[in-house]
Amino acid sequence: MKIKIAFAAALVMAGVLLGYAQTTTPVKDPPMIDTKGYEGLLAKYKGQPLVVTFWATWCEPCRDEYPMLNGLAKEYAPKGLKVVGISLDQDGDLILMRRFLARYKPVFPNYRKVKGDEDAFANGVMKGWNGSIPASFFYAKDGSQIGHLVGAGDHDTYDAAIRTLLAK
Repeated sequence: MKIKIAFAAALVMAGVLLGYAQTTTPVKDPPMIDTKGYEGLLAKYKGQPLVVTFWATWCEPCRDEYPMLNGLAKEYAPKGLKVVGISLDQDGDLILMRRFLARYKPVFPNYRKVKGDEDAFANGVMKGWNGSIPASFFYAKDGSQIGHLVGAGDHDTYDAAIRTLLAK
């Protein structure tokens, strides 16, 4: 009797694990990006309204903002908005980053900044930006940067900025 119960329990557990494995899709690590890669990214999306958001799993306001941005990306995609995320997580944060992306299932591509040259990278994004996050940069169809939000932003602030961007 005990063997039958143990066997039944093992079958149930195997079924649960198999079901979990089938519903959990491994998250691929975002491609690495440096200053030249960022310039290439802007060139790739030229002709489309673009929001580039910088985030990290260790940044609490970033973790709060990310799902909201994902929702806005879904909402405004039919109007042509493109959103790109760039994680500033380091190698030691990869497991957290993978879990974060698996949890929120972003509808936009994400990249991870190459370690080093922080000042050059930040100045390549915007002169005078010190790299603090969360930060989002808004690019018009012609590729010009028309605005930015540095620090935590709420839904209404982002919504207004995106509407302005789409109107350009």
